[in-house]
Amino acid sequence: MAFTPPTAEQLALYLGLAEIQGDRADLLIAQAVALAESVVKPLPDQATAVVLSVAGRAYVNPQQVTYETIGPQSVQRPAGSGGLYLTKADKAALKSLAGRGGAFTVDPTPATADPSPTWPVTDDLYPGEPYEPGWGY
Repeated sequence: MAFTPPTAEQLALYLGLAEIQGDRADLLIAQAVALAESVVKPLPDQATAVVLSVAGRAYVNPQQVTYETIGPQSVQRPAGSGGLYLTKADKAALKSLAGRGGAFTVDPTPATADPSPTWPVTDDLYPGEPYEPGWGY
């Protein structure tokens, strides 16, 4: 099944907003999908959570404001809490959802490899009687 990007209404629900600017939300969702596809392509169906997180972060705080004072009230946001970008956790989640990023083993031995020795082992190659492997001669 192909990935279906979330809608502006889903973004509003995710952010807890009663109203949302549909065109702006659609643009941010499309850009969030493009960013996510730079990490994993095609996107898995479950990538909606990451796309909503990226688009929501950009929708709420597009200028990446960290400290703002209006009259007697001020608000301080964590650094990097706005704008359109993927966090390290977003990238890891996308890779995990796509089934990538885990530990794995690569066997470099070709399937046609022969386990027999490539040179003839004879007794006259090794001095001394009897030959015992591991003694370095």
